[in-house]
Amino acid sequence: MQINGLHHVTAISGPARRNLDFYSRVLGLRLVKKTVNFDDPGTYHLYFGDADAAPGSILTFFPWEHAAPGRLGVGETQETVFRVPEGSIGFWAHRFVEQGVPHEAPLKRFGETVLSFRDPDGMRLALVGLAGVEAEPYWTDGGIGPENAIRGFHSVSLLLADAAPTAAILNDVFGFAEAAREDTLIRYAVKGTQIGGVIDLRVAGGFLPARQGTGSVHHIAFRAADDAAQQEMVRRLVQNHGISPTEQRDRNYFRSVYFREPGHVLFEIATDIPGFAVDEPAAELGRSLKLPAGLEAHRAQIEAVLPELA
Repeated sequence: MQINGLHHVTAISGPARRNLDFYSRVLGLRLVKKTVNFDDPGTYHLYFGDADAAPGSILTFFPWEHAAPGRLGVGETQETVFRVPEGSIGFWAHRFVEQGVPHEAPLKRFGETVLSFRDPDGMRLALVGLAGVEAEPYWTDGGIGPENAIRGFHSVSLLLADAAPTAAILNDVFGFAEAAREDTLIRYAVKGTQIGGVIDLRVAGGFLPARQGTGSVHHIAFRAADDAAQQEMVRRLVQNHGISPTEQRDRNYFRSVYFREPGHVLFEIATDIPGFAVDEPAAELGRSLKLPAGLEAHRAQIEAVLPELA
């Protein structure tokens, strides 16, 4: 059965060491892959996720140390939301106070308790407390126990001038359907998909357009089980929406195509295969720098310019 929903979210950060410390120690996520930006190999590409490095749990970063801060605006991902056990919101609020993490008071959104916060680069994040997620895969680090650990993505929210064209693609290409409305939010969800199965569209006409920089989400990726499923999504984009994605690009751990949806957010369709254990054992994910075959001959030069992470 095709499982739809988010595959990963990729954002831009400042210093790599600070980024690694926040997501591995403060949030307790697993560093599942340490590689480089294939288009800019002097820059890391860091992947964080759950114990299984499962699609729907993967948050990735391009750490550009000297990049200017981004500006939130129309045509961008506004907030990236993780799932946690329902009773853990108090733990996280206390942890954010202890760790000096900027955060807001918990509030209710679509009947669920949400705790919004920001990372050191100002990226907008949130935790949503959900019942029944305790048995799902997790990773514990930094003193965070299994009763509080993050269980992959809940959702992302997109800031748009007009929701309808984006919603049409979410529905026709990715299998999302409208589930609820609240204030300026329209919620779309995939039936039968728990992890990464929600997209919220926030209509905000009149806002300035987004400006990419540190703290910005670069793109969001949707799951395709394999190449055939990806090709069917591409066919629907071209025939039903007049959008032609890029050619397929091999990212070692998945194969991708990219396109700008009508609201100007950069979307990716990424295959679940071959997965993150293709070039190192699953038990050792993230421990060593992995390079694509085409860059392996330049390993010494690449390692010489990458900052230390230890």
